[in-house]
Amino acid sequence: MTPHAPSPPHGASPTDGPHEAVAAGTPVTRPARRVRLIITATGVLAGLCLLSLAVGSRAIPLDQVTRSLLDPDHSGLDAEVVAIVRGTRLIRTLVAVLAGAALGLAGAVMQGLTRNPLADPGLLGVSAGAAFGTVTATGVLGVATLTASVWFALAGAAIASCAVYLLGSRGTGGASPVKLALAGVAVTYLLDSLTSGVALTDPEALDRYRYWSSGSLTGHDGDTLLGVAPFLAAGALVALSTAPALNSLSLGDDVAVALGHRLGLIRLGTALAVTLLTGATVAVTGPIVFVGLVVPHLVRMITGPDHRWLLPGAMLVAPCLLLAADIIGRVVARPQEIDVSLVAAFLGAPFFIALVRRRRLAEL
Repeated sequence: MTPHAPSPPHGASPTDGPHEAVAAGTPVTRPARRVRLIITATGVLAGLCLLSLAVGSRAIPLDQVTRSLLDPDHSGLDAEVVAIVRGTRLIRTLVAVLAGAALGLAGAVMQGLTRNPLADPGLLGVSAGAAFGTVTATGVLGVATLTASVWFALAGAAIASCAVYLLGSRGTGGASPVKLALAGVAVTYLLDSLTSGVALTDPEALDRYRYWSSGSLTGHDGDTLLGVAPFLAAGALVALSTAPALNSLSLGDDVAVALGHRLGLIRLGTALAVTLLTGATVAVTGPIVFVGLVVPHLVRMITGPDHRWLLPGAMLVAPCLLLAADIIGRVVARPQEIDVSLVAAFLGAPFFIALVRRRRLAEL
């Protein structure tokens, strides 16, 4: 009597078996592909970080970059080179890594929560809430420093997220993905109109809003990173902890409930994670589009639908995309620069168009 094949682990797809084969007939294991993705993405990220420190209006050789970072005495180095590497480009690179990881992770969580392949971190009105908080702090309350305005941006993002969740939970059936998406769109339009109204009544707020809304990695310091790092760390921990629940939720609400998950807690936890990740990032960099939308799909092609691998993979691949976009923006218009959000949109738009044209769009 032939024994039955073991069932796939919880949250894994039936194709996650140990001998998945490619079209050419060569046996390839999906776990090996997942590990290979993590290792490759880590190496690429390290290389792009070094390149980000070396490339700009003034090119700096890699050996001088490493000596600027590792040599405490900076012996034999130009003081201007050290100032550029340690004082400007290092902070810019760290902002790109943290912002990319946060946006990629938030996008993967949003797509898993809503089961919508076109979802991005702004779907719950988080970006619009952060924008409203920033403009209100500058134009109404007179807050002048970026470090202080970050708190208002986080508060606006949290309030917007709560409003979306409360609106999406009304009526029979509780908070469904469709109702959350519709509530997010409504709150986003409302907050965008309020933001424009506040910005237009105050020239200083309008100037700040123009700079912030363009999406940029420049103009920050170590205090700004230290201010948002706790929020990003907390959001990442909450998001990663929801991976098993998102696997169950992808099978449908009824299946998730049958497996012992509480839908309200799942949606509340994921909404909290997205609020912390997106709110803290958008408060510092402004809205950067397509990163949270594109990266989860790219990673899912390799890892499959298992969020236990998808979420860490998105955290590594997204900073690579954002760093690459930032480096391209420094090179193509040298000695001027193009904002990273414009380059990211240029890189992500073709993928977005291809995604919209896919026939099996709802398959998540």
